[in-house]
Amino acid sequence: MPSPYRVGIGYDIHRLMKGRPLILGGIKIPYPQGLDGHSDADVVLHAVADALLGAIGQGDIGEHFPSTDIQYKDIASVVLLERVYTLVAQGHYAVGNVDVVIQAEQPHLKSYKSKMITVIAKILHIDEDLINIKATTNEGLGAIGQGQGIACWATVLLERQP
Repeated sequence: MPSPYRVGIGYDIHRLMKGRPLILGGIKIPYPQGLDGHSDADVVLHAVADALLGAIGQGDIGEHFPSTDIQYKDIASVVLLERVYTLVAQGHYAVGNVDVVIQAEQPHLKSYKSKMITVIAKILHIDEDLINIKATTNEGLGAIGQGQGIACWATVLLERQP
């Protein structure tokens, strides 16, 4: 008999560049640079989507929404996460909790975390208290520490539903 619980981990990183809006956790954040990518490059929602896909054994976000496919050009990552959640629900799983770590030297994200949680909770059909978002810097180390990009890790717990 399969386990009633599944755990997944996701990771994403994108380079910062001028001329793009900064979207994190489905929220537009005022900042002079945004993340470079085929979609809106929302590393938070991409990491959560990859964690969900991993938990249900369905590969990764690049397999489902390839950057070579024009239909995903500049697509909002909230749409991608909604599609991934549909796969989770079709597999008869519910999200138990989500834990996220955003790595960014700038901007400071403390005042945006609750809005991100609201967006993610709505998409995943769970209470906001089942989502935790942490934001940290790299203390000036590496590409993220030098302000060249933003990365995110996400972990999810799924529970099989009858």
